[in-house]
Amino acid sequence: MKTFVLSLGLLLAGICAHAQGFLKRSGTQIVNGNGEPMVLRGIGLGGWMLQEGYMLKIYRDGQQYRIRERIEALVGPARAAEFYDRWLANHTTAEDIMVLKKWGFNSVRLPMHFNLYTLPAEKEPVKGQDTWLDKGFAMTDALLAWCKANEMYLILDLHAAPGGQGNDLNISDRDPAKPSLWESPENQRKTVALWRKLAERYKNEPWIGAYDIINEPNWGFSDPAGDRNGTKEKDNAPLRKLMMEITAAIREVDNKHIVIIEGNGWGNNYNGVFPPWDSNMVLSYHKYWNFNDPSSIRHMLEAREKYNIPVWVGETGENSNVWFTEAVRLLENHGIGWAWWPLKKIGINNPLEIVAPEGYAKILQYWADSSAPRPDAEQAWAALKNLAEATNIRRNIPHRDVVDALLRQPADPSAKPLKAIRLLPSMEIAADLYDLGANGFAYYDTDTANYRVSDPKRTGGNRGGASRNDGVDIARDSAGAYITQVESGEWTQYTMVFPQNKPVRLWLTVRSGTKGGKVSLWVDGKPLLASVSVPAGPGWTDVPLGTVKLPGGPHSLRVHADEGGFEWRWLKMKQQGVK
Repeated sequence: MKTFVLSLGLLLAGICAHAQGFLKRSGTQIVNGNGEPMVLRGIGLGGWMLQEGYMLKIYRDGQQYRIRERIEALVGPARAAEFYDRWLANHTTAEDIMVLKKWGFNSVRLPMHFNLYTLPAEKEPVKGQDTWLDKGFAMTDALLAWCKANEMYLILDLHAAPGGQGNDLNISDRDPAKPSLWESPENQRKTVALWRKLAERYKNEPWIGAYDIINEPNWGFSDPAGDRNGTKEKDNAPLRKLMMEITAAIREVDNKHIVIIEGNGWGNNYNGVFPPWDSNMVLSYHKYWNFNDPSSIRHMLEAREKYNIPVWVGETGENSNVWFTEAVRLLENHGIGWAWWPLKKIGINNPLEIVAPEGYAKILQYWADSSAPRPDAEQAWAALKNLAEATNIRRNIPHRDVVDALLRQPADPSAKPLKAIRLLPSMEIAADLYDLGANGFAYYDTDTANYRVSDPKRTGGNRGGASRNDGVDIARDSAGAYITQVESGEWTQYTMVFPQNKPVRLWLTVRSGTKGGKVSLWVDGKPLLASVSVPAGPGWTDVPLGTVKLPGGPHSLRVHADEGGFEWRWLKMKQQGVK
């Protein structure tokens, strides 16, 4: 029965795939097989095939091969291999893709590590030949089947090319002691061969959306010492040459799929790369930490119009929800699709959060400081095994606020309840349960996003680093989440259902250190209870706000900081007469 159901599911997925057809370029647009414009709204599966250290809270020597070396040193090679098998089996599953579709995404970008598909050049038994590995192809086949079943396009992205394509080492798992992609003709040959192999395998698959042939090259060809990442490169001849060779190899076996190219300097420096050389090609740019105004994408728009070619932002993210909403609105108002980065990691600013297990912090401490206590091998193995299992979506924390910021708020910034809150005779509402919505609608914060590329002084967002990814500063301790670093004029809003005309008493659980502050309560957008003082003091205390009596039904309550300088944890409520 299982075999029949699976076969039927794949058959239906194939029928759906052929109904919509291959993506292709039509002038400055990406269109589907029916000629309908497609705005790609996607997610990058960063951290699955290729770990980047920062996703695991590793900030020194974060290349995957260095992480593996340290794991082997702690638990031995056999257990290290088992850890990576568990990681790959758990990190991305059919359920992840099903959930992405349910949320409203229509595409997935797969960051591939070449070493899952072929041996490194220096390990080939016969120089100049390629040993093909089943692991990467089997993983890609499975992911494609999941995407087909959910009618989502899969974009293949060579994230770690043989030898590594840049001086930002973590991105491509590059070992600087070995020849890079650009220093080794054999690494370049192997890269071309890999893309030909992939194209040959997937040439008839309509749900393969495109081939993103080299992720974020960042290499100083003309000035290796002074321009290590190629942001000022004027020529880029080696990059253009290799991408043309890859395209030619793909076209030997596949004329149906889009080829996506990226410029130097993390995907943005196209000097010397133009003009495009293929009729079914798309330009990819990456956008991080800059302002979300038309000037920030002017170079994309100018290239699109000059060369009559579509533009896609293949990577962006790693910021606050405010920045996310601004960026999506900007891009889609100009007809540009996107792939967000990443789906999951340890941290709050992604749709899914991996929760670090007990014992992992000791491993991080030891890796960061060799004088710290070395974890016991068995304890380390338990933590690492649990970390691999923690990557599974069933153990992730979903961040509805991030998904809402990406898919609803660009068009509709209004406040929506995070969860249904119906007033009980006595209850406590946690500070972080405020409504979903944009800044100024569901909450108001004065420091909302990180624009450090455009303005180094602006590094805002959730400075507490816990619970949610809005501008609101939320921290967490053993008792739960609380709002911290409250500034004058800031507020958070809670939608809840009140009983008909029953008096309700309210308190706020606060802490303010030496300064103190003032807080008031607003109902349905208007101040209702007068401002009360928050006393100075290091401990948590309940401050009475007053009593409200409202018509039955939903109402919005805002906790408004008239004078900042305090923290708060709970809004406590009791119907009058309840002890």
